[in-house]
Amino acid sequence: MKYLRILFTLSSNIPRWIIFLFDLGICAFAFVLAVILRYSFHLNDSTFTTIVTVLPIVLLVKAIFMMYFRLYSGIIRHTSVQDGLNVLYTSVFSSIGLFVITFFYKLFFISGNSIIPASIIILDFIVSAFFLGSFRIFIKLLYIKTSQQSNGLVVNYVIFGAGEAGIITKRKLEQHRGSNIKVVAFFDDDSKMKGKSLEGIRIFDFDNDLTNLNLKYEIDNLIISGINLSNNRKQEIVEKCLGLNINVQSVPPVEKWINGELSFNQIKTIKIEDLIQRDIIELDIDAIGKQLNGKVVMVTGAAGSIGSEIVNQLCKFKIKKIVIVDSSEESLYQLDVRISETINDFNKKNIEIIVADITNFERMKGVFERFQPEMLYHAAAYKHVPLMESNPSEAIKTNVKGTMTLANLAVEYKVEKFVMVSTDKAVNPTNVMGASKRIAEIYVQSLSNFIKKNNTSETKFITTRFGNVLGSSGSVIPRFKKQIDAGGPITVTHPEITRYFMTIPEACQLVLEAGYMGNGGEIYIFDMGKSVKIIDLAKKMIRLSGLSLGKDIQIIYTGLRPGEKIYEELLNDQENTIPTHHSKIMIGKVRDYDFEIVKNDIQNLLDLYVTQNQTAIVAKMKEIVPEFISQNSPYEHLDNKQELSEVTVEKLLEK
Repeated sequence: MKYLRILFTLSSNIPRWIIFLFDLGICAFAFVLAVILRYSFHLNDSTFTTIVTVLPIVLLVKAIFMMYFRLYSGIIRHTSVQDGLNVLYTSVFSSIGLFVITFFYKLFFISGNSIIPASIIILDFIVSAFFLGSFRIFIKLLYIKTSQQSNGLVVNYVIFGAGEAGIITKRKLEQHRGSNIKVVAFFDDDSKMKGKSLEGIRIFDFDNDLTNLNLKYEIDNLIISGINLSNNRKQEIVEKCLGLNINVQSVPPVEKWINGELSFNQIKTIKIEDLIQRDIIELDIDAIGKQLNGKVVMVTGAAGSIGSEIVNQLCKFKIKKIVIVDSSEESLYQLDVRISETINDFNKKNIEIIVADITNFERMKGVFERFQPEMLYHAAAYKHVPLMESNPSEAIKTNVKGTMTLANLAVEYKVEKFVMVSTDKAVNPTNVMGASKRIAEIYVQSLSNFIKKNNTSETKFITTRFGNVLGSSGSVIPRFKKQIDAGGPITVTHPEITRYFMTIPEACQLVLEAGYMGNGGEIYIFDMGKSVKIIDLAKKMIRLSGLSLGKDIQIIYTGLRPGEKIYEELLNDQENTIPTHHSKIMIGKVRDYDFEIVKNDIQNLLDLYVTQNQTAIVAKMKEIVPEFISQNSPYEHLDNKQELSEVTVEKLLEK
């Protein structure tokens, strides 16, 4: 085996002409054997003459077609179906060529004898095709066996998905240089496939056979290969595999293969995001496009997680101009680079990047005056709960004043639709951030009702409300990944804390859909699926990383952060929802507010900014949003009704 491994190592440097000559040698042997078989092993001078006379012609014909079909160019130890087809094509066309030569020989020579009898041509076709193919298969099997024995450890794989992608995955595993990979089984949910074999490997039932196969082979890896599994099914597979200490990997969709071919490096360990995200959302792309095409669209907070993805989604439409607004110079620069590198179908000249603070009325008025936006997606906000708990004045400045500024300008400049991105933390808020977003919702909703009632504007205000977004800045999964990479510990605030999760593309697709369907004044609630227990998320990420909890890495509890809830909600207890045509989107029925009262209350709140009295600001926020009950916060004392009746905002300001 040692010498074979050395031979295979050196074989990558063998010139192709040597392979060509070797194949010709096989063809010569095959022809001689065909002649011998034709004459039933009765060798005489006539047989010898036939071989000597005809063999050069046969080899010439075969050499021509070997060169045409490049039979010599394939790497024999990695023989594929295409190499087998090249052998077949070469053999078929060579035989046809010999028949043609025989036909013309009989036509022009009086004797009428065949230079090569048809029976010999047929036998030669069978024998040469068999030997050329068998030689390649033998070398491939020998290489696989040699590779697996290069050291004592064989890595046992199973593949879920016995379709074309599964076969390609198996071949790619076997071709991987230097690996000791052995595919021991296929799995498939198609009952018709079970019990059959695929390239010599049996197809099993995952649910019933995995445990026994693991006991027999000690399976190291399972690859989910190129099949459309529901997310629930994928989670079932991963859960069962992790319980048996089997690593789970996945193959990307065929459209992501490099030049249509799967690369071994594209086979990746499955990520936690793959398990949390739901099935693909079906959007009415044509209807959304009709609403957006040819229009000027503004996106605020466009350099953030949600805003930048909204921009990506918008670039798929024939929009006249996308006005990108954000206050972060560095983030806008990074977004500009990404747009230049990844967006090919959208004219970059139709994108305007604006550095601006949405709370600066004069600056934003200039932007509206210059570009005259017809659609506005408002994603700019401060969203980090503990930071805003320490900085209430900044929360109201950006989240409340910024929204009010944009909404008023939208009415003034006759924006058709204003779509605001809100949060589930605005429901029964327990923190400053959630309360500030709820106040922004109230302003937008009451303004919408006011202009509808008085027929003063055609602007439609729509609010979208959803939970945590996977991969956004500050979200839990990137933090856990960094902690795992650093060797731990993983920090979880509370053993019972749960959160709703949604992928960034999914959230932004629903924002576009809600913007399309909104008629003004609605608060759209997105179906977030089931809430996820954060401790379970952490444990699953540890296992997906190939580590053991308590042995390789620890989880510690740090306590709830200021303003943090244990459970998130999407609707107030006094609210309910009504369905829409889209199963993932509902309309929240919330109580109406008088616009004049709301405007006055919010202006009084914003006037407190100059005082920088954080307690007075929070007290005023609680007046506007009575359901705002602080948790784990320095402002909890303001929720004492007796104390709150004695401590007014004015008294707080006097202090």
